[in-house]
Amino acid sequence: MKTKFILLFLLCLAMAACRKAPGGQTATHEGDTIRLKYAQKLTIVKHKEYTEVKLSDPWNIGKTLHTYLLVPADAQLPGQMPQGTVIRTPVRRAVISTSVHCGLVDQLGQRDAVKGVCDVQYIHLPWMQERVKNGQVKDCGSALQPTLETIIDLQADAIFLSPFQNSGGYGRLEKIGIPIVEMADYMETSALGRAEWMRFYGMLFGATGQADSLFSQVEKNYLSLKAKAVRCSTVAPSKKPSVLMDKLTGPVWYVPGGKSTIGRMILDAGAAYPWSDDEQSGSLPLPFESVFEKGLNCNVWLFRYNSPQAITPQALLAEHKGYSQFKAFREGEIYGCNTATSTFYEDTPFHPDLLLRDFITIAHPELGLGDPQYFIKVKK
Repeated sequence: MKTKFILLFLLCLAMAACRKAPGGQTATHEGDTIRLKYAQKLTIVKHKEYTEVKLSDPWNIGKTLHTYLLVPADAQLPGQMPQGTVIRTPVRRAVISTSVHCGLVDQLGQRDAVKGVCDVQYIHLPWMQERVKNGQVKDCGSALQPTLETIIDLQADAIFLSPFQNSGGYGRLEKIGIPIVEMADYMETSALGRAEWMRFYGMLFGATGQADSLFSQVEKNYLSLKAKAVRCSTVAPSKKPSVLMDKLTGPVWYVPGGKSTIGRMILDAGAAYPWSDDEQSGSLPLPFESVFEKGLNCNVWLFRYNSPQAITPQALLAEHKGYSQFKAFREGEIYGCNTATSTFYEDTPFHPDLLLRDFITIAHPELGLGDPQYFIKVKK
């Protein structure tokens, strides 16, 4: 009887150690793991005195790219913590290297926390351009070679940079003692997975509630649109179009991999994609002949370009005469997204519902969703 009592007691302890906590968290003796629905490269565990955030290495399966320990700025550092980069939260003096993350911080109501930016010429946000012009936000040079003196003078709490495979690290920037936040969200393999990283960024800027609410709305919109597209393609499979993406850059045509966010989003839009069976989450560098072979009979051609003027069919043929042989070109089903005049890169990474709407609008006009916002039909 005594033995049974002891076993029962130990079982109760084990169950208590893994109880479900409120707020979508799983409680353990090591902390409360915040359950993420879509993000696969991010793990967040809340402890009593700090929050541990682990970024999975996108290029080395099973390894960690970075570990962050978020500690409230008004609290003492805990006596015992795992190894990692300590970031005092909320971040009030940030240097950010991308336009999309500047836009997200603004949407979280933390515009004033951005004190420095890199590659300012690529940030198409009017409020940011104005702040740089009047000195409220400092130009910190190129993201590849930031101006260290400016960053040090700003007394930045954190520097937000995009990591790259085999980059060799961040050089002298790693030695100035300012935490580097590696924004690896772009390596997620689903659109909602990338968007869910806003919950991590919300924690950094003291905007957890705003981030959770925003993501919830994005998710709701995305899933609702996807359901409409799937119903449409199921009811009328003969109307399911195939989509060709992007165009030549010099001698190379970079098409989204089958497991990339755009590759998967095309399927969510109720359309077919020639490279859907591909396992790559990045872009595939292909010669024209390879794209021609698989994309010749696609019904729709979508591409991004950067130009002061709207592109024309004649301008496309001036780039490569072979475009004229594609079915989508012959039938006039070509749509260009001019990233010089639109906010495509600022909006869509954390609002994939907006891009999905464009894809569905073009692929299934019978749904009556209106005109696309980013990919505009190329006029003859």
